[in-house]
Parts: sequence; structure tokens; C-alpha cells
Amino acid sequence: MRGRHIHQIWQADPAIYAPPRYRRACEYEAFIPEPVAGVDVVLPGDVAGVISDAEKAIADLNRVAGPELMPLARLLLRTESIASSKVEGMQLDARSLARAEANQETGRKVGSGAAEILANIDAMQLSIERAADLEGVGPADFLDIHRVLLERAPNSQIAGRFRTSQNWIGGNDYNPCGAAFVPPPPGEVDPLLDDLCAFVNDVALPPLVQAAIAHAQFETIHPFEDGNGRTGRALVQVVLRRRGLTPAFVPPISVVLARDKDRYLKGLTLFREDRLAEWIELFAAATAEAATLAAHYAIRVRDLQDEWRERLRQHSNPRADAAAWSLIAVLPAHPIITVPVAVAAAGRTKPAVANAIEQMEAAGILRRLTESARNRAWEAEGLLDLIVGLEAGVSSASGA
Repeated sequence: MRGRHIHQIWQADPAIYAPPRYRRACEYEAFIPEPVAGVDVVLPGDVAGVISDAEKAIADLNRVAGPELMPLARLLLRTESIASSKVEGMQLDARSLARAEANQETGRKVGSGAAEILANIDAMQLSIERAADLEGVGPADFLDIHRVLLERAPNSQIAGRFRTSQNWIGGNDYNPCGAAFVPPPPGEVDPLLDDLCAFVNDVALPPLVQAAIAHAQFETIHPFEDGNGRTGRALVQVVLRRRGLTPAFVPPISVVLARDKDRYLKGLTLFREDRLAEWIELFAAATAEAATLAAHYAIRVRDLQDEWRERLRQHSNPRADAAAWSLIAVLPAHPIITVPVAVAAAGRTKPAVANAIEQMEAAGILRRLTESARNRAWEAEGLLDLIVGLEAGVSSASGA
């Protein structure tokens, strides 16, 4: 084991509202992981090969999705965030979420489920944007990510706070006795997080190995009452960005993890059982698949933009400096777009954008979703179909 179990007693509480058997005292085992700072990792040659393949796939993604596809970076980040929420059982189809995102961007109310998933996008973006600028990652950075993640959730009162009580995974809702896994007692959280941050700030291990260990250790510590999985998967992207492996485009690793959640959870158990090579191999293979999948979709998005440009040329062929061309360039980041968002994204005036949207709607590039003159929104033709495939983990370089 990469740690030790400690015997604990759950105190009786006859006053709680629960079936009688859950009010009695009971025994359980909490797990305290070994520190990871300075850990020595020796991997078999075949696992090292998987890591090399994964790092090459990430490099290929960042090369295929060149500067002209920078708006794709937001699409990939969005996909990673949504899939990370999906791992936790939070489901919302791509079109509904895109509409909720457009509503939120124009100040309209959205449902609590959509708001929480959109908050995960914000938290992931915050963590990655700050990663390269931080001299070192500290516990306060986890709190910042968690605060953004849960500030619009029904349990927002715990946002940005480390837990002060025992939590557990599986079993019943009243006590940890019989749980599938019991993380360390709350008194162990602070020193374990300090150790984890020291590990993240080191550069001795290959980036993917570091990300795999950091994520598994974070999930083992489980420092929050809720939101641990999503925060821990944001940490993966923090490590990869800090180590220079993902300078622009993140591989949506959670897409692959969400597709086989049981395998992912078994992988975290492998880590705790000190079967480190098996966990790292699983993580690296998922990363390689995610990066390859994203690279395929980068090509598909570029092809779709070329198709839009051809439609525009055939319909009205606006002059070279027209706002419509600028809008096509930024559409991958905004599958459903409004005039205010288009103005901000394209950097053009409101009248120019309004004219561009009219031209693009007439050319069949944009489809109007609302008839009301207020808060109109348009869907980019064909883009959400690509996003649905990407979020489902469907690999396609040719449209199949």
C-alpha cells in the first residue's frame, strides 16, 4: 500500500434523523497516503513507451491546432470541463449547455445544473490560465479553483474551504462505516497538501508521470466535502501547462475517463495499492487517446471553417476586411453566439457584427434560435454536431 490504514471510531449520535442502525457507534478504517514529494519512480520499458506516445500525441495536437485555431483552445477546455462534470454524474446535452452558456453571457438566468457545469468551465480556465504564471502552486490555489467551481452550486457554502470533518466514498449517507474508501482524517489534510504542492513544484519527473501521481494523490487526500474530482482533474491540466507540455491546447482527458468511469476509479485504487506503473500506464493511455481525438477534431473544425468561408464567398463575397471573416475565425469558441459576445470575441463594432451575422445567417452559416429582438442567439451550423462527437469520445478524422 502507498500509505496506511488507521482504526477509527464513529461516535454514536442518537439525535440524527436516520434509521436506528446508523445512529450507533461503529468502526472504520481511514487511509493516510504516503508523501509524494521526492518519490522515486521506476517504470518498466513498456510503460515508458506509453508515456512517450502520449507526450508525442499532445505535441501533435498543439502542432495540428496552430495559431489560426486558437479559438479551438476554448472548445477543448470546455469539452474537458464538461466531461469532468460528467464523471461526477452531472449530465447535460451539448446543445442545452451551449444555450445556457449564451444565456449566462447575456445576463439571463440559467438552471442550477447548467450553472454548476459552466462554473466548472470557469474553474478549469482559471486554473490553466494561472498555471504558467505561478511561481509555485500552493494550497490557496486549490481553494481558488474550488471557490469558482462551487460558488453557484446548491452547496456553495463550502466553496473555497477545506473540509473540517471526515468524508467518505460509497456506503451510506450517515457514517463512513462500510464505505468503499475513507480518506485521511481532517487533521491530516494540511500537511498532505503541503507535501503535494512541493511535489507539483518539482520538475524531477516527466510531466505526465507527475500529473498522474499528483491527481491520484489529490483524490486520495480528498480535501473538500464536495468537488474533489473536478478540482483534481483541473490539477492535471495545471501540471501539464506548468511543465510546458500543453502551451495552447489541452487534451480532453476527462472525455476518455468519463467513458469508462469504473476503469478510472479502479486506476485510483491501483495507485493506493502501490501499483504505480499500472495507474500511470492507464492515465498515459487515456491522455494519448484524448490528444489524438482532439487533433482529429481540430482538423474537422478547420474543414468546417473552410466550408463556412466558401458559403460566404458564394453568397455575398464580402470584402477582405469585413467582420464576417473575423467572426468565422472565432466561432469555434462559441457554438451559440449573441451579438455582445460576437462583438467582444471578434473585436469589431456592434453595427459591423450585426451586418456580419445577417450575411452569415443568409449564407446558412448561422441559424437563428430566437425570434425575439432582445437577446437573440444564433447557432453555428455543424459545430455542435462536432462537439457532441468530441464530448462522446467518438474519434473521427473524416466525418464518420
